[in-house]
Amino acid sequence: MKLTGPLLLLVLLAVAGLSRAQVKTSLLDLTNSIGSILPALSRPANHSRIFYAVMFDAGSTGTRIHVYTFINSDSAGLPVLDNEMFHSIKPGLSAYADSPEMAGHTVRMLLKVAKKTVPRLEWKRTPVILRATAGLRLLSPDKAQALLQQVQHVFDESPFLVPDDSVSIMNGTNEGILAWISVNFLTGHLKAQTQTTVGILDLGGGSTQITFLPKLRKTIESVPVADYVARFDIFNSTFELYTHSYLGHGLMAARLATLGALGAEGLEWRVFKSSCLPKKFRDEWSFGDLTYQVSGDPDGYAGYKLCYQEVLKVVKGIIHQPYQLQDSNVFYAFSYYFDRAVDAGLIDGVQGGKLEVRDIKKRAKEVCNKMTKYPPISSFLCMDLTYITCLLKDGFGFKESTVLQVRQLNTA
Repeated sequence: MKLTGPLLLLVLLAVAGLSRAQVKTSLLDLTNSIGSILPALSRPANHSRIFYAVMFDAGSTGTRIHVYTFINSDSAGLPVLDNEMFHSIKPGLSAYADSPEMAGHTVRMLLKVAKKTVPRLEWKRTPVILRATAGLRLLSPDKAQALLQQVQHVFDESPFLVPDDSVSIMNGTNEGILAWISVNFLTGHLKAQTQTTVGILDLGGGSTQITFLPKLRKTIESVPVADYVARFDIFNSTFELYTHSYLGHGLMAARLATLGALGAEGLEWRVFKSSCLPKKFRDEWSFGDLTYQVSGDPDGYAGYKLCYQEVLKVVKGIIHQPYQLQDSNVFYAFSYYFDRAVDAGLIDGVQGGKLEVRDIKKRAKEVCNKMTKYPPISSFLCMDLTYITCLLKDGFGFKESTVLQVRQLNTA
C-alpha cells in the first residue's frame, strides 16, 4: 500500500478549516500560510467539481513534485483525492548551495510535469507551493535563503497561482505532525468513533521523525523539553502528541557521522574509513554540496559487531527514548526505512510489508558479515541497516519484537 505524503495535508487542512484550530505549535502558521488559496480550493472559479494543486517537497536527497487532482464533494466535507501525479529529481536543492540558479532550473524542469498534467485553462487557478525539509535546514541561513529566492523567482514567472508564503522551509515538528495526521486520516483512524491511532517513523536523508499519541500520561510528563509535545484540535477532537525531529540523524547524515566526516576539513586529501563498508571498497560519496573519499578498512576488520559500535556513537545519548512505547502502539515506518528494507529483500517494493525490529537486525548481521565474499547491491547497505537497527533499539527503545508497518510514502 502506498500512502500519500504530508504535503497533501497542506491542501486538506485548509479545506477542512484546521487553520482556525487552537494549535499550540507553529503548525498554525503553516496552515494559515495557505489560507489565501482556500477559495480556489473549496469554490473553484470555474464551478467545476474538479480542481488541482501543485506541491513541491524539497528534501535532502531529491526534489519531488506532487500534482493532485481533486473532486469537489457534494457535501460540505473534504474533497476527494482523485489522482496524484508524482515525479522526482536528484540531487536535492541543498546540493546547489553554491550555485542556487541550478535550484531554480530543477524546479523549472519539474513544473513541466504540472503543465502536462493540469489543463491549460486551470493553470491560473492552480496553487503551487514548495516546502523544504532537512536538506535546507542543515544549510546556513544565507545559503538556504538564496535557494528559496531562486525557487520563488521560478514560481513568480510561472502561469500558476502563487499564494503568499508559497516557498519556505518546514520545521521538523510540523513535518512530523503533518505526516501523523496524513497517515491517520488516510487510514481512517481520525474518525470520531475510532479509539486508536497509529504512530509514524520517518527516516529522511538529513533528519528523522517520531510522532505518536501516547497511551501513558508519564510519556508526556517525562519529555526532556516542552517542544517534544504538540497539542492541537482537529475534527472535533484534541490530540496531545509526542513528536520530535532529529536534525542530522537522517540516513545520509548518519553515514557522515559514522564515518567521522561531520564538519571535517581537507576533504580533497582525507579518506574516511569504516568497518561498516567492505574492506576493499573505496569510492567518492556526495551529500549536500560536498564530496567525500570513503573506504573500508583494508588493514582492519569488518562486520556487524564493529559496525554497530560505530553507529552506536551516533545514536546513544542523543535520541530520547519515550517513557514507554506500548506494544499496542502500531507504527508505520516510511522513506529510507522502506527503501532499505526493499534493498535488503525484506519486503515487497510495491506493497511494503510488516517487519519486526529483529528482522532488520538479522538481515543487517547477514549483510555485514558476508559482504567480503558476497558484496551487497549497495556498499552502504551494511551501514544503513545497522544504523536503522541501532536507531530503533538503542535510540527510540523499541523491543526486537515490535512490529512495524513499512510502507512507501511519497515524501522526503
